Amino acid sequence: MTPRNAQPRTSSIPLGPRVTVIGAGSWGTTFGKILADGGAQVTMWARRQELAHEIAEAKRNSQYLSGINLPRNMTATHHLVEAVAGAEQVYLSVPSQTLRENLKALRPLLQGSDIPVVSLMKGVEKSSGLRMSQVIEQELGCDPDRIAVASGPNLALEIAREQPTAAVIASNSQETADIVARTARNRYFRSFVNTDVIGTEFGGVLKNLIAVAIGIVDGVGYGENTKASIITRGLVEMTDFAVANGAQPGTLQGLAGLGDLIATCQSPLSRNNTAGRLLGQGYSFQDVVKQMQQTAEGLASVAPVLQLARAAGVEMPIVEQVKMVLDGAMDPRDIAPHLTTDDDTPQGEGTGNGQADGGGALRRALQRAFDQFRHGGRGAAGA
Repeated sequence: MTPRNAQPRTSSIPLGPRVTVIGAGSWGTTFGKILADGGAQVTMWARRQELAHEIAEAKRNSQYLSGINLPRNMTATHHLVEAVAGAEQVYLSVPSQTLRENLKALRPLLQGSDIPVVSLMKGVEKSSGLRMSQVIEQELGCDPDRIAVASGPNLALEIAREQPTAAVIASNSQETADIVARTARNRYFRSFVNTDVIGTEFGGVLKNLIAVAIGIVDGVGYGENTKASIITRGLVEMTDFAVANGAQPGTLQGLAGLGDLIATCQSPLSRNNTAGRLLGQGYSFQDVVKQMQQTAEGLASVAPVLQLARAAGVEMPIVEQVKMVLDGAMDPRDIAPHLTTDDDTPQGEGTGNGQADGGGALRRALQRAFDQFRHGGRGAAGA
């Protein structure tokens, strides 16, 4: 029995932040679901009106996430002004080569704002070689401390099915990274943080290139030994490249490097793995692009990454051979014997950044990834 003067109880749950996700493909929609399941009020921006209507009304995205029910606190529009209105955080999930064009439309809507802008993309701009956070800073003219990037072993369909995983949110500003990480977490998705934007972005970019190589040898019909060798040597190439460009080596041994590399190289859900497999089966680069219904960022990133590698004096033999296959200058069957170098001189296994014992480096990498899951939050290197 309720006392006469007692106030009626309300079961109101505090509403989470209003967030906008630009791009309603498989990853953008999945990340919108992550945010909504964590309590945020999510508005998706879709380029096509019919897709926006399906997400808003049917709570489905049948083209990109067939069979997945989307949360009630997730809506969509194809009007950019409407999508961004009142947003406290903006997440960007468009093909990397179209980012600059999309930002030009977004810039007047965010002028004078100090809200976080988060990149969900894993690519570099082909024309400039810039990372996505650099393109965002350049086009929006915003403080880099407002920019964050998300990366990790994040295959969209698995996460949409609420299979547990983790990601890293990186920003020059610890405060921005923390704000985004608190928003982008729920019962099946955990966000860690660091301040190594360069390493986090390049980890996501470079693993795509190694995944294409894995797909190629898989398409040719080579087995697990070949794949394991390419993954291990690929991690060395990734680390050498990223460190030469200003990253912390520990970042490449965490979720944004090793974790993402394992997931992308092993899964048939990976677009880059699929693209490589088609190349290995004898399809031309043009045929692969036509067959792929979604963007495989690794294909567009090969050339600009190699340009950056040459400028930094970093050797990337696996990525060089991927480019040769893409260009039709190498038979896919010949990629495996050239795992490290064409030079017959015996070489050490370690990376070029001071880790001489390759086996020890890999053990430390695996241990670091597992420690992140066990201990949570920030590791010794922040990841």
